[in-house]
Amino acid sequence: MTMLDTTQACASDAPRSEPNDDSLRYALGQATLAPSSHNSQPWRFVTDRDRILLCADRLRALPVVDPFDRELTISCGAALFNLRVALASLDIGYAITLFPSTLDPDLLADVRLMNDRTVAAELAPLASAIALRVTTRRPFSAQPVSKEVENALIDAAVAEGVDVACTSDAGTREAIADLVAEGDRRQFGNPGFRRELANWIHPRRKGDGMPAYAAGLGALLDFATPLAASAMRTFDIGDGVAATHRNLAAGSPLLLCIATGIDDAHAWLAVGEALERVLLVLTSHGLCASYLNQPIESVELRSQLNALLDLPNTAFPQILLRIGHGTPDGPSPRRPLSDVVS
Repeated sequence: MTMLDTTQACASDAPRSEPNDDSLRYALGQATLAPSSHNSQPWRFVTDRDRILLCADRLRALPVVDPFDRELTISCGAALFNLRVALASLDIGYAITLFPSTLDPDLLADVRLMNDRTVAAELAPLASAIALRVTTRRPFSAQPVSKEVENALIDAAVAEGVDVACTSDAGTREAIADLVAEGDRRQFGNPGFRRELANWIHPRRKGDGMPAYAAGLGALLDFATPLAASAMRTFDIGDGVAATHRNLAAGSPLLLCIATGIDDAHAWLAVGEALERVLLVLTSHGLCASYLNQPIESVELRSQLNALLDLPNTAFPQILLRIGHGTPDGPSPRRPLSDVVS
């Protein structure tokens, strides 16, 4: 595996567009449409006319499900990729330095806007998919994902310097579905996990968090969100959720796992960029996706995923997606730019 270079840029012979307030506002707005765990949106941006700093917002961390801020950093990587795509679509050149400060671990990327630089030409067409990309938690049809599209998804992940493994084999999907169900049972058996999840589906949240159906609970808790959150805090509904997610996993035509050879913040940021690139490519092909990260969030189950997907023993699974043809869910709420940009 080859990780991303510390500086991402590509020289261009033609002069590029100069950024202005409107273009920066658009690019930052596109960045904030990235996916994030529990729709926590754990990013902050600091801007100047020719500079954008991407920072992790640790106040929006999920200490139970994500104790090392792995998924938080992946989410920020997805926002960074959206920013790259948006700048490319505006014909604004840039150079990115990742983790530019040894003193501030929250500073993840320094994006310098430069009129003599441009991104790779293939990024700009992905801009139209940013607003269309949503997480779909409904069952998919049995229609298979074509080999051509599967290869395009693999190429998208590899282009961001990560490892990737796919499977459409029914037996492998069943075995992975069993891991997903076991992960659900372990997580919902933890009262701390239930309280944390319930907090992010609470109706008083504005601009972030998830409705009850987004947690896959619609068939289990068919009543108002306040009661769903209360019930989730109080009762272990892990068996029901496990059955629901197991069926979704086993019935999805394609499962895709993003992995890395190291397991640190640099790798997680690259995973986030690869994840969003994969999501935008599949969206542009009319496909839907959602996450099955329960086995990855369990230390004991994570290594079992390697064997099922023929990943090296030394690989670290980071994201597990189910992919197929389906009906998209509605978009998740977003915080206003004034809350995330300074």
